[in-house]
Parts: sequence; structure tokens; C-alpha cells
Amino acid sequence: MTSGLLQSRIRAATEARGFSETRLLTHWPEVVGEQTAAMARPIKVSYAKGGFGATLTLLTTGAFAPMLQAELPKIRDRVNAVYGFSAISRIHITQTAPTGFAAGRVQFETTKKDTKPALDPKLVQEAHEMSTGVHDEGLRAALEKLGANVLTKNANQSKVEP
Repeated sequence: MTSGLLQSRIRAATEARGFSETRLLTHWPEVVGEQTAAMARPIKVSYAKGGFGATLTLLTTGAFAPMLQAELPKIRDRVNAVYGFSAISRIHITQTAPTGFAAGRVQFETTKKDTKPALDPKLVQEAHEMSTGVHDEGLRAALEKLGANVLTKNANQSKVEP
């Protein structure tokens, strides 16, 4: 029921920015892929007077702009697949929002890497015993950590292999 009430408001808000297809905004990572979605987001679609095809404006940070530039043909093809025809003929990349610099300071979501599992205490103890002959504290601690990681990796690989 709530979605029915909000649907007209959402459509009005997105059409004000030129998005006739709301799915482009709501499912952006699915449209362009997770990696591209982490680098940029769509902010506006503008139509030229009497011209064919629209211009999609993407917001990104300076570091991602060259990588995004290389992906433009793929992005255009995927976006046009959402529209069902060649609605977008050009893509403009901006590093600030069209309303000013304050709105342009955005943080793009990146996929979080899985956290490392806790090390097995038995393997940590085994790594500690292997490094007992080292007299330098810093070197011994580094060797213990390395040894525990290597032993854990080897143990995990032996569980996976038949």
C-alpha cells in the first residue's frame, strides 16, 4: 500500500531529473555492474532541443574518471538495454554535482571484503613454538603472525581438497 502511495511521488522526482525509467536509478548496480556502480552514479538525463538521443550525466570522483571513460560504450549499451531502445546517445562525466560543489562531495559505496576468519589457537601456538629461537621481539612477532597465517591457509586448503 505504501509503495502505491509513493510511486507517483517517486516518478515525479525522477522525471524532474530527466529519468523516465526509474529502474535506472533504483537498480543502478544491476544495470552497469557492481564495479562500475562503485565508481559512479547517474544524476541527470538531459534531452537536446530537437535532437535525437539524450545525454546521461554521471557523477564520479577524480580518481575514477579515466577508468569510467574507458567503460562508456559498455555503460551506454547497458543503459539503453534498460530503456529498450537507443535513448542515450552521449554520456557526460562530472566530478561535481550540477547544483554545486557541496552536493558533489559524495562517498560511493564499495563492496566490503569478507573479514578474515579467526585463527585457530592451536595453529597460533604452533607458529609461536616455531619462532622461539628468534631473539628480536619485532621479528619474532612478525614470524609468528606469518606462520599462523600460512598454517591456517594450508589447513583451509586441505579441508577443501578431496
